[in-house]
Amino acid sequence: MDKNTKSTEKRGFKAFLKSRKARYGAVATGIVLGTVAIVIVINIIVGLLVERFPELKLDLTSNSAYALNEDTVDYMSHLDKDVTVYILSTEDGFIKNGEYFVQAKNLLEKIESSSNGKLKIEYVDTASNPSFTQKYTNVDWTSSKNIALVVCGEQYKALTLEDCFEYDEQSYSTYGYYNFTGTKVEQAVITAVLNVTTENKIIVDILKGNQEADYSAITTLLNNNAYQVNEITLLTADIDKDAQFVVLYAPSVDLDDTAIKKLSDWLENGGKYGKNLLYVPSSQNTNTPNLNAFLEEWKLQLSDGFVFETSQDHLLNGVSEFAFITDYTEYYKDKLKNPDVPVVTLQSRGITVTDEATAHSLLNTTDKAGIMPYNPPEDWKYNDAVTGKTISVAAESIKSGNDAESRVIVFGSDKIFSQQFLSINSFNNSAYLVNIFNTVGKKSDDSVTIESKSLNNTELGVTDAGTAAVMFVVFVIVIPVVILVIGLVTWLRRRNK
Repeated sequence: MDKNTKSTEKRGFKAFLKSRKARYGAVATGIVLGTVAIVIVINIIVGLLVERFPELKLDLTSNSAYALNEDTVDYMSHLDKDVTVYILSTEDGFIKNGEYFVQAKNLLEKIESSSNGKLKIEYVDTASNPSFTQKYTNVDWTSSKNIALVVCGEQYKALTLEDCFEYDEQSYSTYGYYNFTGTKVEQAVITAVLNVTTENKIIVDILKGNQEADYSAITTLLNNNAYQVNEITLLTADIDKDAQFVVLYAPSVDLDDTAIKKLSDWLENGGKYGKNLLYVPSSQNTNTPNLNAFLEEWKLQLSDGFVFETSQDHLLNGVSEFAFITDYTEYYKDKLKNPDVPVVTLQSRGITVTDEATAHSLLNTTDKAGIMPYNPPEDWKYNDAVTGKTISVAAESIKSGNDAESRVIVFGSDKIFSQQFLSINSFNNSAYLVNIFNTVGKKSDDSVTIESKSLNNTELGVTDAGTAAVMFVVFVIVIPVVILVIGLVTWLRRRNK
């Protein structure tokens, strides 16, 4: 290449650098690089802020899988004791267990952030730090299912995989591995915090030995709400003198005279009263003359048959006339967080109040209900059995003395407190029962009921009107307008040069 050619190329390159095309190209390149730099800086800042303040994370899942329940935020914001939640693993080891553990980690961070510094999350690898377990002697450390320990002072509660996660039980029993389907870590941690921060727990004795129905759901519900639940057999032991409640749940065998006397004497409490019995009769057609006579002393009678409802707005869809929503009376309703949510019953016996001076109804049917006998005649018809009056499916009777009261509270169905009904948040069964215990026991209502969270639904679920409006304005109006303005200004500048 000769000198003239090189000189020509240099002059051409210099001319290009001075041209309008080069200037616009440089400006465009600068804008792109500047925009990329700004995005990177914003991303770093947002990442640091989210790490410091987990509640800033935006949850767009349809079921708010990464958001805390409002009750959780309210409860944690009023926590007044120092609590530590030890995750029994390294942080990396915990999240390597899968997406539900990542979800759990996010929820735990938000719980910590909402506590105003009262709750701390710490990761402890017990394999490399075996001395950690020595202080907590009431935990079964031989179990491989322990994943967390919630501690407040000298009180503590271990949480297992079953406490914190839902999983496919069939897969586990068949193949021996966990196929997780939901996260319960929020509910598990909050109820554990409630337990370890509660001192002088109210004692509840559950009577056994009379072929009772499964009462594990009630036991779990009361334990989760910081009640001390014990089991006793009246045949061999007396009711705890410090117990404030006794539960007799669907016995299929009648109590004998001695057991009835123990129960009556305990309720009278030497004239001091202040004791309470929750009695749920069996749904079976059992012969219980002693229990029936006991109830009659408390001005209550049970029907010999099941209550049915014919009012269409009270029947559960796809279920029989024996499954229906009930109507509240004035008792134990005011402190419910959502009194518009109903209590649902199934195969309930009717309860008759024989003396309204000492007893009253708690839950009623409509006036379009009736009672079907256990063994109805062949010509029995629903319409003929409608009473035209409301029927009680839950009632209480009160005896008092020395400025104290003893209560016998009766629910006509054992199905009403089955796991099936207590676990459904669209029913108020669990909240209503806890409210009765809290109100009668004069205990503050710190109960928190939270549904498990699944990750199966991956669609964006912006159901909050405010969030939806903001997203609409930003993505449908602001961003397109900004792009349009930038394009219009650029076009006008180029046209005028």
